[in-house]
Parts: sequence; C-alpha cells; structure tokens
Amino acid sequence: MVRKSADKTIEVKKMFGGAGEAKSFHILEGADEMYGKGRLFNHVVLEPGGEIGWHIHQGDGETYYILKGRGEYNDNGQVLAVGPGDVTFVDAGEGHSLKNTGSENMEIIALILFK
Repeated sequence: MVRKSADKTIEVKKMFGGAGEAKSFHILEGADEMYGKGRLFNHVVLEPGGEIGWHIHQGDGETYYILKGRGEYNDNGQVLAVGPGDVTFVDAGEGHSLKNTGSENMEIIALILFK
C-alpha cells in the first residue's frame, strides 16, 4: 500500500477546543489498519499559537513524538516545555494538551494504542 499525504489530510479548527488550526495526516487509522492494537497513527502540524486542547483518554493511551518546533505540553496539570526529539505519553484515564509556543509550525507524530 502507498498512501499520499493528501489522501488523508484534514484541517481541524480548534482541535479538542484548542486555539487555531491543525493539519492532521492519518498515517494509519482504525483498528483494521492497526491490527486491532490502536486507533490512530498521525502526523500533526500546529501553526504558531495552535493547540491540541485538553482531553482525557479512555481505554487508550497516546504518545507524541515532537519532530519540529517548540511548545508547552500539559501532562495532567504539569506544564512542560517540549521540542524536537522529545517524547510524551499519557495513559488511559489521564489527560493532556499541547500548545505551539514558537514562531514556526510545530510537527508531531501521534500514536494512540488501546490499553
């Protein structure tokens, strides 16, 4: 299978209630494509000031791998600075958010796996 990024790229305004707009390229999506192990393998681009708003995971956990840009990651109320090469994780029943605090686009890989 070869998938072009334009085939599965969507623009999301106020992702989870966060500010700005995000572009989301679904690399793999749904239990069928992920052999029943997860929900989403995703490349996200946040514009400066853009956010993935606060949300809580139920029955799954999520990992972010920061590719480019700088931001603030809210890990269950603890706000941490993140940048290229950083990895974050939130477990089922926990919450998180991410804000691009830099002057360039922030790019991340997000992976959501079932607990």
